[in-house]
Amino acid sequence: MNHTTPSLLPAPDATVHPQPQPMRARQSAILNPARRRTVLGGLAAGAALASGCASVDPGSYAAERPLLDLQTYFNGTVDAWGVFQDRSGKVVRRFTVVMRCSWAGDVGTLDEDFTYSDGTTEKRIWTLRKLPDGRYSGTAGDVVGQAQGQVAGNAFNWRYTLALKVDGRTWNVDFDDWMYLIDDRVMLNRATMSKFGVRLGEVLLSFTRR
Repeated sequence: MNHTTPSLLPAPDATVHPQPQPMRARQSAILNPARRRTVLGGLAAGAALASGCASVDPGSYAAERPLLDLQTYFNGTVDAWGVFQDRSGKVVRRFTVVMRCSWAGDVGTLDEDFTYSDGTTEKRIWTLRKLPDGRYSGTAGDVVGQAQGQVAGNAFNWRYTLALKVDGRTWNVDFDDWMYLIDDRVMLNRATMSKFGVRLGEVLLSFTRR
């Protein structure tokens, strides 16, 4: 949501320059400089193949229980543990998150503090807005436009584009973020990162309410 995670939401290795504004940790697990040109060079070629892949409809989880209510779950303090995986599935970074969450009516604030396995830290702040029919919108400092989400049953699908600064350039990377409520305290999160429809990597998290 991390997310954002976070996006939201820091680089998988020390060669990516720090961001001056709040960033969700998950956003920069994508472009290892040693492989960046190869990855980005192959995106356009793979886009045609990827465009035929259909995404899951959140409504397919409508009958799943327990029911997820974001205003109930993301209220108070939530802890999270996560990893970044590159395209090969290799874990390239580990992190923990402390989320301080509050709501004023239908507007929520998720204040996220990240600590990475290398000792570095990041902060990212989401502003969420509850809309009719289980829909949500969201903004953050590095989100391009607005994030759009849908709750159905025990699941929340959250889609957004993050502007990532890598080696002096900005890449807009798409996130397809899924959260699944396990019980009243535990929720699992999987976010797929892509560019031109081509998968770049994943972020996996486990949330626990205090």
